[in-house]
Amino acid sequence: MNASIKLYNYNFTTFKTYYFALLFVIGNMALPQLAHLIPNGGFMLLPIYFFTLVGAYKYGFWVGLLTALLSPILNHLLFAMPPLTVLPALLTKSVVLAAAASYIAHKNKTVTILNLLLAVAVYQLVGSAIEWLLVGNFFVATQDLRIGIPGMLLQVFGGYALLKASANA
Repeated sequence: MNASIKLYNYNFTTFKTYYFALLFVIGNMALPQLAHLIPNGGFMLLPIYFFTLVGAYKYGFWVGLLTALLSPILNHLLFAMPPLTVLPALLTKSVVLAAAASYIAHKNKTVTILNLLLAVAVYQLVGSAIEWLLVGNFFVATQDLRIGIPGMLLQVFGGYALLKASANA
């Protein structure tokens, strides 16, 4: 499944960078609230990464980075989720996701399920390794890989659908 898509790479000084980052941060704040209505929904659906993936893929690294950093911090400050103890690992994974997604999009100039799967795999594997170094516990560091499969599938297939729907936007 391959979709032609108009991709952007806004720089840090462009108004559109902040505009789109704001939209994706709002999405990354709303989606976790919905996911937390399901028991263990946050752990299972990994909702705070969804719009970081879409934003970084479609609009480039700076939109992705702002979304990756602001979403977890604002969610923590406003809703105490994620807890402070997991915030460093979550921020790390979010930043790795923004870098991986924007790089893959820029390199391939198209959206495919395989490209999104690769971006998700990179942030999960690299992020889990870094989390293991941060927390010193392999079992905790690999929690997303064990529990978050539905969320990763949502990121790949939901992200593909959203990116395909916005192909010419």
